[in-house]
Amino acid sequence: MLKRERSVSTLTWLTKLIGKMLIIFKFFKWIHLYSLFVYLEVSSIAKQDNVLINEQIKFNEVMVIGPNGEKLGVKKIEDARTLANYAGLDLVLMSSSGMPVCKVIDYNKFKYEKSKKEKEAKKRQREQNLELKEYRLSVTIDVHDFETKLKNARSYVEKGHKVKVSVRFKGRQIAHPELGKDVIVRFAEKLSDVGEISELPKLEGRSISLVVAPKK
Repeated sequence: MLKRERSVSTLTWLTKLIGKMLIIFKFFKWIHLYSLFVYLEVSSIAKQDNVLINEQIKFNEVMVIGPNGEKLGVKKIEDARTLANYAGLDLVLMSSSGMPVCKVIDYNKFKYEKSKKEKEAKKRQREQNLELKEYRLSVTIDVHDFETKLKNARSYVEKGHKVKVSVRFKGRQIAHPELGKDVIVRFAEKLSDVGEISELPKLEGRSISLVVAPKK
């Protein structure tokens, strides 16, 4: 009777142990599958971006750069991959000319930061390439002409372009440059809801002008 109870107890214990081992096995299997999924997804994205990472790098030896920019020296590609894998990161080929250079980084983060820099560069390029259109006024400009040019300038600024507003002095008008300044400043103030003065009034020869750029 006692032996039977011990056998049942042992069997119950073994059943519970096997159950726990199965749970642990399933957990590690899930972790492995998830890691494999992430690896394949990152590899697929890198392939689309024409960037070689991890197993896609076929060189025998590479110069390895650490996550913080530190030089880790020339290593066999297997050792470099192991190093990246141990750190939970990716091995990314940065240069293939001469001695191939690879960096240990998070590829998704690298791609995000690269994309962010490219967008900022394009934004700066767009700002530099803004078309500049000049609107010439006069000290004695009438209301209708002023409003017509103002309407056209507003439309141009709303499209993301800069406008140059100028007045050319005739004859003795040059003796009173403040009159021309008043006209161009008044014009710029009428555009204040869509633009702002990027270049203050400047007197050049017989002309005075300022520049209005779209509001950021």
